[in-house]
Amino acid sequence: MNDTADPTEPSDASEDEAVLALAGSMLDAARQGDAAALLPLLDQGAPANLRDGAGSSPLMLAAYHGHADLVRELAARGADVDLMNDRGQTPLAGVAFKGFADVASVLLEAGADPDLGAPSARETARYFERAEILALIEARQA
Repeated sequence: MNDTADPTEPSDASEDEAVLALAGSMLDAARQGDAAALLPLLDQGAPANLRDGAGSSPLMLAAYHGHADLVRELAARGADVDLMNDRGQTPLAGVAFKGFADVASVLLEAGADPDLGAPSARETARYFERAEILALIEARQA
C-alpha cells in the first residue's frame, strides 16, 4: 500500500489556507463596505455569520464601520443582527458607540434588540449621549 499523497489532489493544509484566505477577504470586504466583493460570496453559500478571531461577524464589522446599505443587505441574507462578539457586544451597541444613526435605524428595522449585550446598545447610547440613536430605539419600542 502506498501512503504518499497524490500530487494532483490539494492537501488538507492548502484547502485550510484557501478557506482562511476567503474568510479573511470576506471580513475585509465587510470592514470596507465592499458589497460587490462580499454579497456574491454569500449568495453562493458562504456563511453570513462567519466570525473573526474576536467573534465579529461581517455584519458587526460593516455596522461598526458605518456601512448602512451593506448592513441592510447582510441582514436580508440571513446575518444575525444580534450576534455578539467575544466581548458580549452587539452590532447595535457598536453603532451606538460610534454614533452611526443611519446604521442603527437599519439594525432596528431588521429586528435588533437594543437591550442585549453588556453594555447594551441602549446603555451605550445613553453613556455617549447619542440622542438620535436613543430616539430611534424609543420609537421602535413605542
